[in-house]
Formats: sequence, C-alpha cells, structure tokens
Amino acid sequence: MTKLKIASLDGKPEIFHSIQGEGKNIGQPSVFIRTSLCNLHCIWCDTDYTWNWEKTRFAHVKDTEPSYTKYKMDEMIISLSLEEIYDEVAKTGCKNIVLTGGEPMMQLGELTSLIEFFNTKAEDYFFEIETNGTIMPNEKFEALIHQYNVSPKLANSNNSKKLREKPEVYRYFTDNPKAVFKFVISSEKDLTEVLTICKDYKISNKKVYLMPEGTNPEMLQKKQQWLIEICKKHQFNYTDRLHVHIYGDKRGV
Repeated sequence: MTKLKIASLDGKPEIFHSIQGEGKNIGQPSVFIRTSLCNLHCIWCDTDYTWNWEKTRFAHVKDTEPSYTKYKMDEMIISLSLEEIYDEVAKTGCKNIVLTGGEPMMQLGELTSLIEFFNTKAEDYFFEIETNGTIMPNEKFEALIHQYNVSPKLANSNNSKKLREKPEVYRYFTDNPKAVFKFVISSEKDLTEVLTICKDYKISNKKVYLMPEGTNPEMLQKKQQWLIEICKKHQFNYTDRLHVHIYGDKRGV
C-alpha cells in the first residue's frame, strides 16, 4: 500500500483548508498537504519540524532560544494511505491542492500515485507543488502536475551552493511553462544573487516573484516598500505572505 510521510500537527496530519498566501495564486482557497522530510536545512526555515531531527548538526536561528530543541522524528511524521489523505481533503470540498513541505518531491513516486488516485474521484482537481528546485521531476509526474512553485534557496539559507543550486534542474524549470520562481529576499545582497541566477539560467522576469523574508507582519512590512520598488525597477512580480498577515506565525492555517 502506498503511503506518504505527512508532517504531524498535535498528533494529526498537517492537511488544512486555507488560502494560498504566496506567489502566483495568492488569495486562492486551497487545501495544503504538508509532507515531511527535506533535503536542505535552511537556517531560517519556518517548517523545521520536517527535517531538524535530534542528533543532527544543522543550525537554526532559534538555537539561541532556551525553549528550542530539535525534533523527535517519529513524533513529527504520520504515514497516511492515499485513501486517508483523500478523505481529509474531500471534507473541505476544495479542488485546489498545494503539495508542500519540507521538500515534497523527495516523495515523487508517492505523490504521483496520490494525484492519480484523486483524479479517479474527479477530473477538476488542480495540483500545485512547492519545491526548492533541487529534484528533477520525471515524465509521469510532469504529465500530472499543473504548476510548480519553485523557490531556489539563496546564500542566506546557510546551505552550500553545491547543495542548493542544481543547474540541470534550474534549466528544466526555466523552460517549463508550468513553473514560476519565488525568491525570499531579506537584504540587497539577496537581490544581487537573484539577478545573477536569473541571468545565468535565462529566467524570464515575468516568471519571478520576490517575497520579503519574515515570520510576522511587522517584519514583512519593514521590507515591503523597498522590495516593491525593486520589483517595479526590474519588472519582477511582488508577492507577500498573506497568511502571515491574516493568521500570524501559526501552523495549519
């Protein structure tokens, strides 16, 4: 039986009905399926419970907080069958599905089976996937997915360039009409890196979304005006983190 590793939220799978808070489909009602596991370890990650396991040496900005500890892997993952996931999603009546993580493409085969299963239930599901752009999709998955939200990680993530930047995969998504690129911007140094990536991989500015880094409305607002002017200058798209403004820094919303 095919099962997916889903992030655990208070002992329940992190599958929730909300609005898409970022990128091309911002504001659209969506059901999020948050998979566990990730092949990167961003120092500012707000879903570190999908990868920052006990006995690992990964650094995180919360390491200085006395209450912060690494996670017990077996407590943070729930394995669900395709039927169990479908039942959770079907309760909402929503047909836009966001596959997120962690890095969902680490479970590419299982996600392929999931989409195929959903398509036996209805023909009008729309699937978008949020990925860090390090894993190449196969032909079967490519034929099923509707949108890639590619979020390449920059030097500010504390991942090595060799680990976070996969030229073959970047070029694949550059040429893929289903893909858009979202970059998390904290400072002007990040912008310089984004411009270099776009030039090196010939990424169209129309496919690029710049998003301010921040986990609360105050942090985001401090960067909004500056970043919007940058988007106007370079003809990039601006995206906020709408869910943070609405709900704050919370899980499952």
